[in-house]
Amino acid sequence: MKSFALVRADDSDKVKIALHDLERYGHIQFSATPKRIEPAYADELLVSVMDVSLKSKCNSAALVELNNHAGAAISRLKKIHPPAHIIIISPRHKMFEELASKFSKYPEFDRTFTHPKNSQNMEIVQEKGEISNPMPKE
Repeated sequence: MKSFALVRADDSDKVKIALHDLERYGHIQFSATPKRIEPAYADELLVSVMDVSLKSKCNSAALVELNNHAGAAISRLKKIHPPAHIIIISPRHKMFEELASKFSKYPEFDRTFTHPKNSQNMEIVQEKGEISNPMPKE
């Protein structure tokens, strides 16, 4: 029985890290490429699944289909501490069928990281690091 992981965070980098942590440290297997969903929809899903009021809105969200059973995914998720809010959605949740039917239509979530420094800045750092004798001997 498959399930979904909904990943909500303040920014897309935190979502990317959380997805990586699920696979690497949680040993959770994705059955499909993570999909990008609208943050407002992710917030609605959280309220629906958890049956609680929303404490804070997210700015980035992803949905990924898991090969793992929901119970196994939840127990593995408890052992890691990703930098995002992750909710496991199983077939027992009322919106599961809606997510399953729409999942393939969502755009892929871009998981690539961009380095904030450009290559020119890296060259300057390397040049400064190559100074062989910055201070004269006395």
